[in-house]
Amino acid sequence: MKRVVVTGLGMVSPLAANVRESWRRLLGCESGINRITSFDVSDLSCQIAGQVKLANADCQDLSIFFDPLHYVSSKELGKMDMFIIYAIAAATEALNDAGLTDLGEEERERTGVIIGSGIGGLRVIYDTSVTLKENGSRRVSPFFIPSSLINLAAGHVSIRFGLKGPNHAVVTACSSGSHAIGDAARIIQVGAADVMVAGGAEAAICRLGVAGFAAARALSTGRNNAPQEASRPWDKSRDGFVMGEGSGILILEELEHAKKRGAKIYGEITGYGMSGDAYHMTAPEPNGDGAYRAMRAALMSANISAEQVDYINAHGTSTPIGDVIELRAIERILDGKPGISVSSTKSAIGHLLGAAGAVEAIFSLLSLRDQIAPPTLNLHDPEETFVDFVPLQPHERRIRFVMSNSFGFGGTNTSLIFKTFE
Repeated sequence: MKRVVVTGLGMVSPLAANVRESWRRLLGCESGINRITSFDVSDLSCQIAGQVKLANADCQDLSIFFDPLHYVSSKELGKMDMFIIYAIAAATEALNDAGLTDLGEEERERTGVIIGSGIGGLRVIYDTSVTLKENGSRRVSPFFIPSSLINLAAGHVSIRFGLKGPNHAVVTACSSGSHAIGDAARIIQVGAADVMVAGGAEAAICRLGVAGFAAARALSTGRNNAPQEASRPWDKSRDGFVMGEGSGILILEELEHAKKRGAKIYGEITGYGMSGDAYHMTAPEPNGDGAYRAMRAALMSANISAEQVDYINAHGTSTPIGDVIELRAIERILDGKPGISVSSTKSAIGHLLGAAGAVEAIFSLLSLRDQIAPPTLNLHDPEETFVDFVPLQPHERRIRFVMSNSFGFGGTNTSLIFKTFE
C-alpha cells in the first residue's frame, strides 16, 4: 500500500476565513460563537451559532472576514448555496498552500476530489420552499437543484481547477468530513490517484436548520445571552451543542509524488477506522462500543497501540449524553493509561456538522506541526477522568501521533490517525 501525506490545508471557520488566523485565534482561546443576527431568531429556543463572519463595505480584514465575491462572481453567487462557496474557498487555499495550482493534463487526470456534507444546501432548500409557497412555481430558480446537491461542492471544485480524477461526495452526517479524508487516502493507497482534494463543507445555519435541531433537543438553549460560553464539552453544566458552519479541505498526496516535487509535508495519515452502532437513528450506543471499535480499527490500521497516541481531537459536541459516552470509550481504548491529552475544538467554533471532521483534522495536523494541544474552552467543572482535557488554555507537549474522532446520526463512527512525517 502506498503511503499518504498531507501537503496542503484550507479552511473557512467561525473563527476566521483561513487556516492561519483560525489556528491563531483558537490557540488564543477566542470563540467564534455569537448571537445569530442574519435572520429572525425571536421565536427559536436556540438563538446562537458559530457563523462565518461575512465581510461588508466597512470591513477590510479578509483574513478574519469572509468575502464570497473573492472566490465567485456576483452572477455565480446566485447559483450556489454557501456550503459550495465555502468549499471552493477552502480548496483554493489548500491547493495554493500545496503549490498545486498549475497542473498539466496528466496531473489533472491523477488528481481527484472528495468533499462531504451532512445536509448540503439546506438554506437554499428552505428559501426556495418559501418562494414556492408564497410566489408560485414560476419563481423557483432553475439553479435550485444544482445549488443544493451535496456532490456539487466536489463538482464545482473539480470544474474550477480542472481536476479529472475520482470525483465523489460523502454523506454520513457529522462524520462526512472525516470519511471523505479516509476514503480519499485509500484511493491514493491503492494507486487510483496521486493527489486528492478532500474534506467537508456545511452551511446549515438557517431558520429551518436551527428549528430542526432545537426540536430534536440537541442544541444549547440556556446561554443565549452568553453565546461564547455555550459550547462546553465535558463540563457538567453543558446543555447541548452549538451549530457551526464552514469548510475544511486537505490535500492528500502519495508520498513519493510529494517528495519528487519537494512539497512541504504536514504529516502522514496512517490510520482510518470506521464502525456502525446499529442502535438508534440519533442516539449513540450507551456503552460507547461503536466509538471504541472505530478507534480500535484506526489503531490497527496505523499498526500502533493506544498508548502511542499523544493527543485526541475528540468529537466532543457538548451534549449531556454524547460527551460521556465518547469519554468512556476513550478511557476503554486507553485501558486506564494516563498521559494523553483530549480536547474538543468545538468549544471555540461549535459543531460544523459534515465539515466538523475535516476542520478538526486540520487542527490535529497543526497540533503535530506546532507540538501543542489546543484548548477545551468553558471547561470549569469537568467529568471525572484520568485524561487531560486541556481545559481553558493550550498545552505544549510532545505529540507524535494524533487521533481525530467524528460520530454521526445513524450510528456512523470514524477515527483518523495522523503522525509526524519522518
